[in-house]
Amino acid sequence: MLAYGVRRTTLTDVARRAGVSRMTLYRRWPDVRTLVADLMTREWVRVVAGLDMSDPARAVVAGVRGLRAHPLWRKIVEADPELLMPYVLDRRGATHEAVLEVLERTVGDPRKARAVLLVAQSFLLSAPTMLDPVTLDELDAELATLLEAYLGS
Repeated sequence: MLAYGVRRTTLTDVARRAGVSRMTLYRRWPDVRTLVADLMTREWVRVVAGLDMSDPARAVVAGVRGLRAHPLWRKIVEADPELLMPYVLDRRGATHEAVLEVLERTVGDPRKARAVLLVAQSFLLSAPTMLDPVTLDELDAELATLLEAYLGS
């Protein structure tokens, strides 16, 4: 997927690269999109799981930066951004659920957890469109300031 993007990757390509049969993959995933959804969840939950939540604002910024730098995220944004649209417009995914669980535990309020996730998601998705005349580092600092004020940290 990192080589070709999701649209151009087949389960045959994945099986060949993994050294397993196609049937092995088809037993677990009916198609590439399902496999990609599971892969996105696994990889992005790992980023979140590695965060130090003792300072929630800084942790969220670190999570945004970690996701933004993740090779799978970068490839999807570059080659197959339409894969992200259902998670922006239509439904929450498993990654959203995992992040909400961490945020709810950390901030103690489901409404605040959702607001923080929405703000973080907008910085993750749209910050690269706002770079002239500022940098990502400057926008990430603003995200930290917003979250510190909102969360009272």
